[in-house]
Amino acid sequence: MAVLWLCGPPGVGKTTAAWLLYTQLVESGVRTGFVDIDQLGMCYPAPASDPERYGMKARNLGAVVANLDAGHVVVSGVTDPVQGVPRIPGTALTMCRLRADEGQLRARLERRGWPAEQIEAVRQEAEILDATGGICVDTTGLTVAEVVRRVRERTGWPDPAGRDKPAVEEPVGAVDGEILWLCGATGVGKSAVGFAVYQRILRAGRTAAYVDLDQLGFRGPTPAGHGVRARNLAALWRTYRAAGAQQLVVVGPAESEAVVATYADALPSAKITLCRLHAGSGRLMERIMLRGRGQGWAQPGDPLLGRPIAYLRQVADRAAAEADALERVCLGRRVDAGPGTVEQVADAVLA
Repeated sequence: MAVLWLCGPPGVGKTTAAWLLYTQLVESGVRTGFVDIDQLGMCYPAPASDPERYGMKARNLGAVVANLDAGHVVVSGVTDPVQGVPRIPGTALTMCRLRADEGQLRARLERRGWPAEQIEAVRQEAEILDATGGICVDTTGLTVAEVVRRVRERTGWPDPAGRDKPAVEEPVGAVDGEILWLCGATGVGKSAVGFAVYQRILRAGRTAAYVDLDQLGFRGPTPAGHGVRARNLAALWRTYRAAGAQQLVVVGPAESEAVVATYADALPSAKITLCRLHAGSGRLMERIMLRGRGQGWAQPGDPLLGRPIAYLRQVADRAAAEADALERVCLGRRVDAGPGTVEQVADAVLA
């Protein structure tokens, strides 16, 4: 399996470029997966032996890459400046570092609302990385499409041969623990509410982790189903549990009891509590339109961002039908997510 990892300091455009490259390859018929490594280390407080969670992310990445079963995988995210790039068994790994001039890097981070001390830390990190070798693409003044074109030129990607599938490390023993799964129709607020719940658990003094199921199954042209996501979720929870996590908050769709059973089979010793958020058609339409304008929960690969209004209306109609179907089967514990704020819905989830 061939893996291309776009790395570099925050603000250079790693995730945006990696997602466009992934999209291009899928549209051209190349079986490809996508992983944002930041999504594989959301477990706090971090263990003392792995304060930046680089080891945690590396272990999870190896499992996710193997489970995706794609000839090519595009990865975005930072690497350990001390230990370097982790080994991913059974893969041919190509690293490509993205950079940007100091002025543009600072401007990008300021637009994100980063405080001055964090921006200075990133500047210092970028300076250190600029002194290293390897394949590098300067993103200064370039469009995302231009960045991706240069990445492909300098790395030779995609490798037409691909590689054999890496071996999946067989787990030893089942992992216990508490898993709170927030499901519901598209646009109901699963991610925003789930993250608010996660933050409350952390503030209560518990070690906890957060996983968005959509981030565990990016693969095309043949989509990854719930089986792939369930195996990846089990792998991540094993890592987080070993790091001391007591509870896991999961957000993502669950269309039926059969889907829930797929995850329960992958996590036989864990206690899974399913909480279904519900909102009416008007509220779903409103939230989906906001996501289309980039005003919703930020996530890599958001399929609604920047889409035409007509398309968003179709998505909202399907979401309303999905919500009605979930109501009919009474899946999980129902929480009304229509009228309240994110914090109010989080209150109801934890009540």
